[in-house]
Amino acid sequence: MARAKKSPASQPAALRPPATAPRPPDDAAPTKGGLFTLGVEEEFQIVDPVTRDLRAHIEQILQDGRMLLRESVKPEMHQSVVELGTTVCTDIRDARSQVVAMRQQLFALAKRQGLVIASAGTHPFAHWADQKITEGERYKVILEDMQQIARANLIFGLHVHVGIPDREEAIQIMNMARYFLPHIFALSTNSPFWLGSNTGFKSYRVKLFERFPRTGIPDPFESLSEYEDYLKLLVKTNCIDNAKKIWWDMRLHPFFDTLEFRICDAQMRVDETLALTALFQALVAKLHRMLKSNTTFRIYRTRVLNENRWRASRYGLDGKLIDFGKQQEVGTRALIGELLAFVDEVVDDLGSREDLDYLHEMMRRGTGADRQIEVFNRTGDLKEVVDYIVTETSAGL
Repeated sequence: MARAKKSPASQPAALRPPATAPRPPDDAAPTKGGLFTLGVEEEFQIVDPVTRDLRAHIEQILQDGRMLLRESVKPEMHQSVVELGTTVCTDIRDARSQVVAMRQQLFALAKRQGLVIASAGTHPFAHWADQKITEGERYKVILEDMQQIARANLIFGLHVHVGIPDREEAIQIMNMARYFLPHIFALSTNSPFWLGSNTGFKSYRVKLFERFPRTGIPDPFESLSEYEDYLKLLVKTNCIDNAKKIWWDMRLHPFFDTLEFRICDAQMRVDETLALTALFQALVAKLHRMLKSNTTFRIYRTRVLNENRWRASRYGLDGKLIDFGKQQEVGTRALIGELLAFVDEVVDDLGSREDLDYLHEMMRRGTGADRQIEVFNRTGDLKEVVDYIVTETSAGL
């Protein structure tokens, strides 16, 4: 664990986007909420149950799904991807209710059209070149800018929003939470295969997404005003046209009063999604409590934290991360145990103990990547891996 220290005096409030800033039409996350409220976004694969390959079917899903899922369902760059996003969730129980209901409805919609739904960071063998691109000005602009790295970005993630109404506090919490991103990422690894090959990584998804600009663990910011000045510079110099094109592993959301965690692979089981959601919420709540008591963590440079990010991507739970306070390697599972002990004092207040307890089951059973690899080693058939992912995605529904 990192060493704690006293925080500097709080910075004066800075200008922020106006409260009336419009909600972007391509985002299903909550627009407003209170302290530690939640929003969950999951990206799913639309799969043909016969070929087990991806199927470009988002338009039909959208057409049928608008009545059931309304604004909670939306397309992504590729027509074989569908995203579901909750409204503002008051607590983890509310989040579970919404996530389970949306998955149930999506499975029913897919079944009605002879398809199935799978949840993993990558598809085991589908090729990006075979995928149709979703029509729309947004995707046209991204393709024009990013070219082949956008066309090849056939990946699936889990995004978790945690409400922090005070954006100055949110920046300070973001600075501290950066340290723990690799620990939680290791728990979420679920993308070992790409284009029919075992990549040797537990999460190849993040290696693919690194080809985009403005990704990875963000640098620390001294204040909200420094963060906003950075965004203004990028817009002024035509690097971006809006702040949503900051694709870091976590970010202060430009439109919502949330910290958005973006580092995790899409999870197979709904219990895995909710356990990671509860852990992000507990971490923010714990760091907020520390901030209010004028105590914080030492802020490490991104170049140091990237060493752990690399290890988590390569080895998942089976490797070692660096404890930078002790300046030594420690087993990843042991450090996750320390993280759970660190946040424990806020868990009962949040009502999330049952969901967080599932993290011990995840460490026992292995991550989605571990289980995908086990199926492939046993069967030698990536179609069997897809079948396993589909079965696991429906578990608990």
